[in-house]
Amino acid sequence: QGQEKLSCNPKKENGTHVVLCELGNPMKAGAQITVDMELSVSGLEDMGDAITFQLQLRSKNSPSPTKASVTVTVPVEAQAEMELRGNSLPKTTVLPTVWQGVEGSRQLEDHGIKVEHVYELHNKGPSTVSGVTLRLSIPHQLGGRILLYLLELGTEGGMNCTHHPDLNPAQV
Repeated sequence: QGQEKLSCNPKKENGTHVVLCELGNPMKAGAQITVDMELSVSGLEDMGDAITFQLQLRSKNSPSPTKASVTVTVPVEAQAEMELRGNSLPKTTVLPTVWQGVEGSRQLEDHGIKVEHVYELHNKGPSTVSGVTLRLSIPHQLGGRILLYLLELGTEGGMNCTHHPDLNPAQV
């Protein structure tokens, strides 16, 4: 007939998390009620694609011989918005039309103009993420000639990085 807010209390019972809600007392025999519950559950990042709840209706007044429970499976969908930002230092570079590198040199300036590319990957939430893979494709050769000499690759913030096989081949 009317809508009422339930009084619910979370607690731990036999190593599981239990939420007890009082539906009303006294409740008349044969009464039918509908309950809508909204639960906020944290730490679901590694739970897979679903979480299962056991629901059970128990009476305090008389022992219920059946104690039947219902299993409800709810799909879990983590939402996180990732943002990739990139920057080159210097912002613009004018390359010479003809460049003659010094063969066998280990000096950076003998191999071209240094350009540093910095990429930042940000999680804008609302969920946390794990197992993210970022693949950068950098054109390092053009027509069989070196376009960009890949010198080094570094990361910050506890990320793992797989180095490109053509990274610093002349050990400059």
